[in-house]
Amino acid sequence: MKRNLILASGLVFLIAGCGTVNNALVEKKKTVEYYRIFDIKTNADRYSVADAASAGLGRNVNNATEARPIPNSSEVPQQPGRFNLVNPFEGSKLAALAASGGSIGFKIATCEGASWTANANRNTPGSSDLRLTACLFPYSEGYHLDLYATFVKKEGGIMELSRAAAGVMVGTPEEWTEKTFLDIVRQIVKETNSKASYIEGYPKLEGTPWLDSGQAI
Repeated sequence: MKRNLILASGLVFLIAGCGTVNNALVEKKKTVEYYRIFDIKTNADRYSVADAASAGLGRNVNNATEARPIPNSSEVPQQPGRFNLVNPFEGSKLAALAASGGSIGFKIATCEGASWTANANRNTPGSSDLRLTACLFPYSEGYHLDLYATFVKKEGGIMELSRAAAGVMVGTPEEWTEKTFLDIVRQIVKETNSKASYIEGYPKLEGTPWLDSGQAI
């Protein structure tokens, strides 16, 4: 009886161990979303702030497309605008397929009313094509800087060890996303002598990293 219990216990541990190993060998793709909204208190004009934002963005991306739309009104609004997420294929079969399990579907951040917009990409170790959108919304006390990013993160499989090593050496996709966001804020603060504060975002932002030098990565 005792021998059978020992054998049964060993079998349970073996199965559990196989499950752990199998899970580690399965290559997974996870879609990750980020957004951050910062308040920029400054008297600097829209051109100076946009120049600073562009310089901060350029430090971390492979390519970028920027625009400085003509304002709809000569008066600065009392309240800042906010980015919106839209699905250009909403209602189509393609959208339904893209929004199936394990995917967030097609999402595009729009910047209606912004004085500066940018779309940028960066290739990071362990992920495919970090896509970022930045919107600078003027208002009576300064600007709101809205930032949105998404990437597909790879985990597990036979390449996991090399991805982990690359993450240690050059930073994870999450670290690069955060750095790209924060460097834009830091550059605006540096060049326009403004004050920045964090309004909201996801995932949760710990501390006040936009106030440091940004040399962690």
